[in-house]
Amino acid sequence: MSAPDSRLALGILGVGHFGRFHALKAAASPRVRLVGLHDADPARAAAIGTEVGAPPMAADALIAAADALVVAAPTRFHFALAEAALASGRHVFIEKPITATLEEADALIALAAARGRVLQVGHIERFSAAFRAVTGAATGGRALSWDAVRAAPFRPRSLDVSVVLDLMIHDIDLVLELAGTEPERVEAVGAAVASDQPDFAVARLAFPGGRAAMLTASRVSLAMERRLRVLGTEGEMSVDFLARSLAVLRRGGAEAVAAMPGSGIDRGTWTDHDSLEHEQAAFVAACLDGAPVVVDGAAGRRALKVALAVEAAIRAG
Repeated sequence: MSAPDSRLALGILGVGHFGRFHALKAAASPRVRLVGLHDADPARAAAIGTEVGAPPMAADALIAAADALVVAAPTRFHFALAEAALASGRHVFIEKPITATLEEADALIALAAARGRVLQVGHIERFSAAFRAVTGAATGGRALSWDAVRAAPFRPRSLDVSVVLDLMIHDIDLVLELAGTEPERVEAVGAAVASDQPDFAVARLAFPGGRAAMLTASRVSLAMERRLRVLGTEGEMSVDFLARSLAVLRRGGAEAVAAMPGSGIDRGTWTDHDSLEHEQAAFVAACLDGAPVVVDGAAGRRALKVALAVEAAIRAG
């Protein structure tokens, strides 16, 4: 008699650009049994199914066959798919943004709690080597200001949402995690350039105690740019995510600064790892081992709340 299969039976709901990557990671994971795929485009589901060795299935059949589901469909379908999975007692990983509205997010959070199921939201940057390097850097003092830039050339995908929900929401989530609180006030400007939604946005988040964040996101830029600057009571941290480098000016820093006796610069770098693999592994561990959910529904809701406030400020302006 063979031993029972201890792997997580996982299904992927939506195998577009990012859903395909989820399927590839799941198929390669020793802790996952990829039971099937669903997509609104049957030909797409069949093609990706051939690539990863999993059958295309109807959504309800896939939910019934799986222990856990990855929801990687367009945002407008997040709620219906996740609700169906949670109502059936399945664990759910849902790509960012968690849902289209706060009311939908609240309903999923409540349903997951009522059913005792894992609900994880796909804010992948939390699992990156870069964010680990940023949070692990010794800065001293108290951070007072964050300035983040995330820009990329135009690509005709994810145009069902604005650049705020497409790109900026990553930095919203990271800044909320670093600040440890939600903003009191949100101001923003932005405009549609190549799509029907805002393609660039600049937002200012005002936090309690006078702290602030300036976030810039664009998907109509000339070149890729990703950086973060943190200003605090002892100096600053400057991070270039594309160059995989950071520099911290602080008291006691190793590289002396002649004009600032007692202060110096600590420089660091990191080696990238597969953030999606780490993110998916964390979800599997939460489902199989009861490990803490790093980015839960509440975290996804906080990021969505600020992102929607940024969109509202753009419309008002």
